[in-house]
Parts: sequence; structure tokens; C-alpha cells
Amino acid sequence: MDSFKVLISLLILQAFLNPLSSVQAESRLFREYIGAEFNNVRFTDVPVYPDVDFHFILSFAIDYTTSSSPSPTNGNFNVFWDSDNLSPSQVSFIKNKHPNVKVALSLGGDSVGDGYAYFNPSSVDSWVQNAVSSLSGIINEYNLDGIDIDYEHFSSDSDTFAECIGQLLTTLKGNGIISFASIAPFDDDEVQSHYLALWKKYGHLIDYVNFQFYAYDKGTSVSQFIQYFETQSSNYEGGKILPSFISDGSGGLTPENGFFTACSKLRSQGELHGIFIWSADDSKGNGFRYEKRSQAMLTSHH
Repeated sequence: MDSFKVLISLLILQAFLNPLSSVQAESRLFREYIGAEFNNVRFTDVPVYPDVDFHFILSFAIDYTTSSSPSPTNGNFNVFWDSDNLSPSQVSFIKNKHPNVKVALSLGGDSVGDGYAYFNPSSVDSWVQNAVSSLSGIINEYNLDGIDIDYEHFSSDSDTFAECIGQLLTTLKGNGIISFASIAPFDDDEVQSHYLALWKKYGHLIDYVNFQFYAYDKGTSVSQFIQYFETQSSNYEGGKILPSFISDGSGGLTPENGFFTACSKLRSQGELHGIFIWSADDSKGNGFRYEKRSQAMLTSHH
């Protein structure tokens, strides 16, 4: 009888401890986009706390020609981030300096040159073949760890997008080229239709959903933010949705207006899987104070 009581006590203890430890482990992920705005920001400018899982996301690799009048290339990706300041040697340096840092690249983004960057494949097979080849080259050259999908404009239907990106992720993960993948949708009908089609079929390959909560209206309240978060959690069911803000304060729920309050609420519900910021380029002007605050919050005991 006594051993039975001990066993029950142990099982209760285990059930009690496990959710806590997994919540704490989950909530230490900090991610930040870097390099899209060419204002000479470097990895070493950004404060990195030792107890977080820190992901820099290079912005962007785009399957367009790099000429002054860019045109789509059907999956042949080129580097469009600030590669002078964010070079392969800089990647090696920051990863050696901080063993908790990983570096990813993001595909697409909003614009290229003076126009939008479109997802514009000729066919699924040819796009995937070109994308696997060109991205494997960039990922190997820069010693990158993961990939983020941030196409925002589309010349294809949602099924074509789902197949192209899904097959790309399948191959890159299957070949051990990347160890994690994320998507970066926002609340727009066309954008959501494409990403939800991808999620429905290939969601098992997507580790994080970098939802662009800063694309909601400026002046979003804490309660609205929580509501948006719950809505997207049901859209991307089972996904690790990351709360986010834009560090120039131009949209969504800002740190000044309660972003960290919202994160505390999510954490108390076991729903805080990390935080991401757009972007280090914007934060350079404010001394990266929100990066410090985000990481301090993620590593604080609660």
C-alpha cells in the first residue's frame, strides 16, 4: 500500500513538473529579423542574453535577379540583405561568440527594388528544383541553420504555393540542410489563404509561426492582441505562434502600450512560445532597448 501511495505521489509530481518545465523551455526563444534596411546594423550590435535561444533571421533571400531592374527567376535565389555587414564570416563570428545563437534566412519579403516581391513560379517541379539548389548553396556558404517563409505577394494560387514551399521544406529538412523552419503570415485574406493551404498540408514541417501582429492597427490594445493571438492559434492549430512587435512603433501593440503585459498573460496560460521583433535595423536607433527587455522577460522566473 505504501509503495502504491509513493507511486501515485510521484506521478502527480511528474504531471505537475512537466508542464512547467516545458513552458519555461518553450518560452525562451527570441527571434529577430536583420539586414533588410541597409543601415549598417551588425550581429554584434545586438545584445544577446546567454539564457535564451536566439535566432537572427537574415532578410531577405529573393528569387529575383539582382540587377537594378529585378525580375523573377523561378526559384533561383539571391542574397538581398546587407551582406557587407552580415557576411559569412560575421555569421561564424557571432555563432562562435554566442553558442546559443542560430542564424536563419527569410524568403521573399514585401518588396524588391521599387516594386513588390512576388511568388511567381513557372511550375512546381522547376521552382522546387531551382530553389533547393540555390538555397542550399547560400545556406552552406553562410553556415545557416534554418529558413523562414515571408512571401507577401502572389502570382500563383494557394495550392501551388503550398506545394512549392512544402516540397522545398521537405527536401531541405530531409537532406539536413536546415534544422528548423518558420512562416511569417499576417492578417490579409490573400496572404492567409496561401499560408493556411501550406499549413494544412505541410504544417508538420513548420516549427514556428512568426505571425506579424504588428500588421494590425497601431493602437492595438492588450485585450485585442490576446484576441488576435487566440484567433491565429486556432487558424494555425497546433503551431507555435510567436507574439511580435515592430520596434519603430508604427503598428500593432507596442512595448509602451502593453506588449509585455500581453506576453505575461500568454505565459500564464502556457501559450508564450517565444517573442520576435521586426527589426534589428529599426532598433539600432533606440539602443536595442526592446531586445533587452524581451530577453529579460523570457529568462525571468515566474
